[in-house]
Amino acid sequence: MERYEIQKLRDLPIEGVAERLGLRVMRHKSLCPFHQDHHPSLSFSTRRNTFRCFVCGAHGDTITLAMRMLNKGFFEACHWLADENGVILSEYRPQTEAEDKEYHFDAQRYGRFFVHPFLSEAAREFLFDVRRLDPRVVKWCRLASWRDKDATEWLQIPYFDQDGRLTGIQNRNLSIARGSRQPRFRFPRGARCGIYNLPVVKLLAPAEPLYIAEGSSDCWSLLSAGHKAIAIPSATLLKADEVRLLAQLHKELGTPLHMFPDKDAPGELLFAQLDRLLAKAIETSGESSGETSDESSEHVLIHHQLPAGCKDYSDYYMKRKEVDYG
Repeated sequence: MERYEIQKLRDLPIEGVAERLGLRVMRHKSLCPFHQDHHPSLSFSTRRNTFRCFVCGAHGDTITLAMRMLNKGFFEACHWLADENGVILSEYRPQTEAEDKEYHFDAQRYGRFFVHPFLSEAAREFLFDVRRLDPRVVKWCRLASWRDKDATEWLQIPYFDQDGRLTGIQNRNLSIARGSRQPRFRFPRGARCGIYNLPVVKLLAPAEPLYIAEGSSDCWSLLSAGHKAIAIPSATLLKADEVRLLAQLHKELGTPLHMFPDKDAPGELLFAQLDRLLAKAIETSGESSGETSDESSEHVLIHHQLPAGCKDYSDYYMKRKEVDYG
């Protein structure tokens, strides 16, 4: 789990988290669940986004509140908060060389699901009614679905390299709203889920813009809006060769790189991290070729500000579609 993702969970409105946990909040106070309280002594600070009981001394942030009320450990509480509030976490990490040898991703075994992808009714509702995606985008991304033995509906999101070879699969739980106890995301062992929608880079014309999204959902919305787009799991999970690829596109093909960061502090942090990584990669490539460049002192990514009331690009896209549908 990334530091910026943990910060996203800490930035969730504290009173909203308290109410999801079963507390009744009135005038920034509630009965304290950590001692026998008969008069509301648990106080919430919306400015600091924290809680404090002035009787028993309990205090902390959103994660602490979830940990104490649910009797969960730190990471379990984080996953509960993420599932309850629709926060996407990078629930995978780069595998070590030893793990790669032990768990080989069988692309041939899974590839058959995406030759003629099947979409269940739940998947079609999520993609077309809720997300309002362009059917051509769903077809291009080869999204599919399946149901496990516990009747949990999963959306299968395949990851391909530039040449269209399957490298990994992200399974998204579509049954969360129905109380599914399965995690929000699952990945087959050995799956490599780095940059999403890499095949699109081969369709770029010289100087044609490329948009970088935080996750696959934002990527689908950008594609549906007519942009060529990819998605990254996080700046720190990008492999060196993936950073070099983006830097090469920018430098050699003249590809402008655009980004709509999520409208919160972690989103801006991700933008800054990626911008620095790309600038450094461009500077390093210039040094190795004997060129001189002052690109490292400039922004490589073009920053786009989301309108007020939109937390991410998917939210912005769906609100625009609501206007279009009237």
